[in-house]
Amino acid sequence: MKSSQKLDTDYYQTKTWVFDLDNTLYPHHSNVFAQMDVKMGGYIADLLKVDPVQARIIQKDYLMRYGTTLRGLMHHHNVDPHHYLSVVHDIDISPIEENTLLRQSLKDLPGRKLVFTNADHPYAERVINRIGIGDTIDGIFDIHDAYLIPKPTQDAYDTFIKKFNVNPKDAVMVEDISRNLVPAKTMGMRTVWVNTGSKWGHHENTDDHVDIEINDLSQWLQKIVSA
Repeated sequence: MKSSQKLDTDYYQTKTWVFDLDNTLYPHHSNVFAQMDVKMGGYIADLLKVDPVQARIIQKDYLMRYGTTLRGLMHHHNVDPHHYLSVVHDIDISPIEENTLLRQSLKDLPGRKLVFTNADHPYAERVINRIGIGDTIDGIFDIHDAYLIPKPTQDAYDTFIKKFNVNPKDAVMVEDISRNLVPAKTMGMRTVWVNTGSKWGHHENTDDHVDIEINDLSQWLQKIVSA
C-alpha cells in the first residue's frame, strides 16, 4: 500500500469520487450498522424458525457468499427485497453525528461526489442528511439501481459506471469493505480502504487492490483539500 501523504496533491485532480455509505461516510464507532445486524438476525430467525446463533451463522454465510445477506435470502428463500430492506433499515440513526469537517471537505473537493451503496435510496438519504452532507452529494446508486445485484459483483459496478457515465481512470472509490474495492481497481479506479478494524472489512484483503489505507475519511479529505 502506498503512503497517502505522497498522493494528496494527485488525488485533488480526481473527477469522480465514489463513496460507500455505512462505516465510510460516518465512523464505525457509531455502531449504527450493529443495529442492522440485529435486525437481519431477527428477520432470519423469524423466517427460518431458527435460534439467534444459527440465524447469525446463516446471515454471515450469505453475506460472504453473495455480497449481501439479502441476495442469499432471495436466492434460497425467495424473500421479498422491499419488505426485507424496510425491516432492516428501520433503525435509530441518531448516533450518527453531524460532520462539519467532512461537509466542508466535500464542498472544497473538485469533482463529482457519488454514493455507491448496497442499501436502498431512502435509507441512504436519511444517513447523508443526518451527517449534514446531502447538498454535497451529486448522486446515489442504491441496490435497486443495481437490479438487486450487490457489490462486489462486477455487474453492479458496470451498471453504476453506465448510469453516471464514469471514466474509471478519473475516479477514486472509498470503501470500508476491502473486497468491494477489487472490481473498482480492476476497472482502473484508484482505491481507498477505510480500515475500521472490522473482521468483515478485512475479509479477502490484499495489497493488490488497495492503493491507500486510511482510518478517518474526514481527516484524509481535509489533507487533500489543504495540500
